Amino acid sequence: MVTRLGRAQPYALSLFRIVVGLLFTCHGIASLFGVLGRPMLSAGTWPGWYAAVIQLVGGALVLLGLGTRTAALVGSGSMAFAYFDVHQRAGLLPIQNGGEAAAFFCWTLLLLVFSGPGVLAMDRLPVFRGATRESAGTRQEQHLGVPA
Repeated sequence: MVTRLGRAQPYALSLFRIVVGLLFTCHGIASLFGVLGRPMLSAGTWPGWYAAVIQLVGGALVLLGLGTRTAALVGSGSMAFAYFDVHQRAGLLPIQNGGEAAAFFCWTLLLLVFSGPGVLAMDRLPVFRGATRESAGTRQEQHLGVPA
C-alpha cells in the first residue's frame, strides 16, 4: 500500500496545488470584481486591492502550474503580511482575529514553494521546458567550445 501511495504522491500534489490555486484565485476575483458575496475594492487602495491582484494573478499561476514556486512565494508573503498587519490587531490567534484564511493560504503556499507543482503542471510541458533547456544547452556548449 505504501508503494501505491508513493506512486500517487506527485498526482496528489498536483491536485492539492490546483485546489489551492483555484481558491486563491477566487479570493482575488471576489475582491477585485465585487462578486461571490464580497464588496468590490476601489482600485489602488492599500493594501487590499494590491493583495487582491496578487491573489488573482498568483492564484492563476499556481492553478496552472506556471512559475508555481515564485507565484506561491509572493502569495505566501502577501498572506503573512495580511495576517500580521491586518488580522493580528484584533487578537493573537487566527480564531480570534478572523485570519484563518490568511494563515491557511500563507502556509499552504509556502508548502508549494518547497514541494513544487507536481507532475500535472504547465511548467512540465515541452513548450515551456524545451525552450529553457535548449537555450541553456546552447550557451553551455558555446562556453565549453563545443560546436553547436
